[in-house]
Amino acid sequence: MKPADKRVLAGIEAELSRLIRYDDESIVHVTWIRQRYDCGCFPGLAAARTATARTAWHEAGHAVAALAVGARFSSASIHHGCRTEGRVHGVRAAGDLAFVIDAAGQVAERLMNWTMLERDDDLRAWLPAWKGDGGDARRFRRALGGRFCGDELGAWRYSEEMLTPLRLKIRQVARALLVHPRYLPYDVVAAIADGC
Repeated sequence: MKPADKRVLAGIEAELSRLIRYDDESIVHVTWIRQRYDCGCFPGLAAARTATARTAWHEAGHAVAALAVGARFSSASIHHGCRTEGRVHGVRAAGDLAFVIDAAGQVAERLMNWTMLERDDDLRAWLPAWKGDGGDARRFRRALGGRFCGDELGAWRYSEEMLTPLRLKIRQVARALLVHPRYLPYDVVAAIADGC
């Protein structure tokens, strides 16, 4: 880990220790709230804060899933842009488990509030409607190839089984994204996830 990354990690760990008793929405850095509010995307600061927390869980899900399947990425961010709420940049070498990384954002959002679709019928009804998610749904379906061969339900359940035990890691990475006003490099994300 580079010295600059060590400093970022130390700062995040200190901030998270200080804010340990606060919920996710209470620790959102003002930079992320203002970014979403100032562009006119949300009617108020509270809505921008809520959306930022949800985005942090989403992106943390992608990042932790990448770590879990042995894929590398350059950084994770919840920077709000014209076409994206956040991003895990440069994911590579995901292999035949790439679909887990693609599903991880939605799975993490559901893990945030424990709103998993437990019944297969409910999941079967939801999956076809999953489309406009920054390309995640399209990449998920494209990556099913060898292992699940078009079985979206089976691949989704596999992703849930893999990610649910990692909920605390996802939460910690999401909280790190919320308190730090810039992107997080791969090594910092890995260290935060390993700390759980």
